[in-house]
Amino acid sequence: MSRDTPRPAPAKEVVALFHDASYEDVPELVERYHDDSRAQVQKALATLMRRHERERAERDRVEAMYALQGELSGNGLALGVDEVGRGAIAGPLTVCAVALPDEPIIWGLNDSKQLTPTKREELAMQIADNALAIGIAHIEPASIDAVGMGVAVRMGMAQAIENAGIDPDAVLIDGNPVHVHPREKTLVKGDARIACIAAASIVAKVTRDAMMVSYAREYPDYHWDACKGYGSKEHIQAIREKGLTPLHRVSFCGNFVETPSLF
Repeated sequence: MSRDTPRPAPAKEVVALFHDASYEDVPELVERYHDDSRAQVQKALATLMRRHERERAERDRVEAMYALQGELSGNGLALGVDEVGRGAIAGPLTVCAVALPDEPIIWGLNDSKQLTPTKREELAMQIADNALAIGIAHIEPASIDAVGMGVAVRMGMAQAIENAGIDPDAVLIDGNPVHVHPREKTLVKGDARIACIAAASIVAKVTRDAMMVSYAREYPDYHWDACKGYGSKEHIQAIREKGLTPLHRVSFCGNFVETPSLF
């Protein structure tokens, strides 16, 4: 090596560079180091390229969610709607409606059930920062008992759509037809296929989970901070031992308790 030829960066520094590289940085790094003869660098480069391929597939998935959103809305303003808590035995049914801009894309959007709690929290903050509109509605247990879940879902969706405060070109809903809006379009597994529905599912889940954690401080024996009001073993045992609270759906709890609310 001549005196004028710059010495290559130590392999450890190159490996650290790969580790911290953004998605956009990877092609340039591959070009720069693909001829580097050091085994440590080549091993790290192969790992970087595999990571980039996974990230590219993930971005393709999310871009497809935005593309389908645009297709179903005629590239107009789409309002995605989804609910959480349908199968719980305590706590509200929570419905959310979200409209997203085409840019910036929120990478990682998915059906909330496919995400970790930490990832849901991160995405919910991004959605709040970037959404064009968000509407949230809660249908309380007494109302669910009074009208049944089917009517409660329609009530919640209608309220969430109204609370979003916009006039959408399409209302996109996960699942089967609900007949809640004249521009409604439904898609089975839409929360994993359409960006704005995924966003609605995430915000609804994060919002309701936070409510149930708060309620758990008032009724600590029922383990709502862990089960979020669903029928866990500990939750059901607490019902049998202590009875129902005002936050239980009485019509959902007939198999667990024979007495009315003790609160």
